[in-house]
Amino acid sequence: MRRLILLAAGLMLFSCNRVLELRPTDKIRAEDLFGDPAGVKLYMANLYYQLPIEDFTYFRAGFNQNGGDPNNGGFAPAMVTDEAVHSEFGDFIGNNDFAWWEPAYKLIRDVNILSDAIPSLPITEDEKKALTGESAFIKAFAYFGLAKRYGGVPLIKNTQKYEGDVEALKVPRSTEKETWDYVMEQCDVAIASLGEGTGRRATKWTACALKSRAALHAASVAKFGPRAVMSGDAVTQQLIGLDAAAASGYYDACIKASEMLMASGKFGLYEPNPATPEAAAENYRKMFQDPNSAAIEAIFIKGFTLPGNNQGHNYDIWYQPAQVANGWPHPGRMNPTLDLVDLYERYDNPGQPAPVVTTAEGNVNDYNGYNPALTYLRFDTPNDIFKGKDARLWGTAILPGTTFKETPIIIQAGFVKPDGQAVIRTNDQVTVDGTTYYTYGAPSTTMYSGFDTYGGNNTRSGFSFKKFMNQSSPITAGWNQSTTDFMEFRFAEILLNYAEAVVESGQGDAAAAAKALNDIRKRAGHTVNIPLTSANVQRERRVELAFENKRYWDLIRRREYHTEFNNRMMHALLPLLDLRALPARKYIFVRVNVPNTNSKTFEPKLYYKPIPGIGANGLVQNPQY
Repeated sequence: MRRLILLAAGLMLFSCNRVLELRPTDKIRAEDLFGDPAGVKLYMANLYYQLPIEDFTYFRAGFNQNGGDPNNGGFAPAMVTDEAVHSEFGDFIGNNDFAWWEPAYKLIRDVNILSDAIPSLPITEDEKKALTGESAFIKAFAYFGLAKRYGGVPLIKNTQKYEGDVEALKVPRSTEKETWDYVMEQCDVAIASLGEGTGRRATKWTACALKSRAALHAASVAKFGPRAVMSGDAVTQQLIGLDAAAASGYYDACIKASEMLMASGKFGLYEPNPATPEAAAENYRKMFQDPNSAAIEAIFIKGFTLPGNNQGHNYDIWYQPAQVANGWPHPGRMNPTLDLVDLYERYDNPGQPAPVVTTAEGNVNDYNGYNPALTYLRFDTPNDIFKGKDARLWGTAILPGTTFKETPIIIQAGFVKPDGQAVIRTNDQVTVDGTTYYTYGAPSTTMYSGFDTYGGNNTRSGFSFKKFMNQSSPITAGWNQSTTDFMEFRFAEILLNYAEAVVESGQGDAAAAAKALNDIRKRAGHTVNIPLTSANVQRERRVELAFENKRYWDLIRRREYHTEFNNRMMHALLPLLDLRALPARKYIFVRVNVPNTNSKTFEPKLYYKPIPGIGANGLVQNPQY
């Protein structure tokens, strides 16, 4: 459809100039397409659509997976990390999951066509400069998407023309360092060429944000590469891997790009001074429900303004809890893990993760299920156990017994009878003193959102999903009906990039980096500053950027995946109604492995994806493929 639109636009230009009989009717001349503002707008829309933005339509099969009836089951990148599990499926990472090769080189070809045509276009020098900067931004984005997946890749810097010799079109892989340096170079071109405008196209500031993120990734690969030693032709030819000495330069590039944004006066944290933790939680939630209301924080937004027609997305139908599904048959599929929930601090013990304590014995590493010999702490409501934890938890996850869309969300795994016998994850009921109690907290599958395996629609971790969810309107039961926009770059990430680059490199202003870290925490309702340490920065990244598809790449770039996921189980929290405490209703909680899941192990070879088509393209393959 997009190609037909472009062809139609081109033919209209030809018709207006009465030259149909003089030019090929199957081609659009660059000067006709790019010399007309409407033509540039159409072409740019196509380029931006192809950008590797890991948003609401990014699933294991790739980008823009929002066609009619997208067959991805709601399996998002968070589910191959320790952020979440799927309510039904338990897959992990395959060789080609989240790969991006052929579409990447299509985007590169398309942007090269534009950038090669710029010098001869009948437009002003200022317009040429802007197009040059925008083209460089798109190239940098594309090669960043390739470098973090494959290492060194073929750098095709200009349009290729087929003149009868296929071999002449083959370009060997550059080294990984050459590839990262090309990303930095294109970012610099974009920064120097683009203006400070607003809107949803690239600006000087979006280019700075891209450089901040990309440089941090490259620096991390250089510093932490020895954590996962590899061998083979790709290693000896330096097609993958970076020398540790390169880390300093990339950290410096991240620091400088971040400082440009921080000093610009254009951006800041949305609602940086909340009156209470409750206000902080609501501010955090609202920012993601409508990023346009948080313009001061949003550096680059991808819009989803039209429902249906492949232009909307499906987060609301996949991930809102079952009780508000409004007829959609497959809700509730994003289940935040107890592993993530444990990370959020308590306000009374700042700077430390606060695992959920369920027993008087205090063992937070016991996942063996309900044990009547233990003394379980009792709580009046299903969410009292989380009181005092970081506001961002309340803005990210739907906790048991909290209200969503004016509906109390029931997440219950069972009950303990007055005689001490536990009924857990088995559909049952018991009547005590004339009142009937149900395993899952209510009698009907439409009345609860947890643990029942019915339809794969109920959380099995003990938590449902709130971040990005639209609370303002009911679910529309159909494909691509959601229009929540996505922040690809936001100011909080830049502050975190800056803090990490400073603490890992020892370069830059440590006081400014500590302030950046604590400003983010202040926006979350914290009043006590914590020191700038690597552990503090990484914990803040995990809770601040949760579910923004950053955790996967943080594990990749810091070479932590194979140690964090070595026969690892994800964990859940079972809320149980304790009928031994009657007449007052009390709840206890049990820490367990997520039911019906297997352990997960990351293979070190997956730090780099396999290069496709090496039989034809002659490229050197990455190790162990």
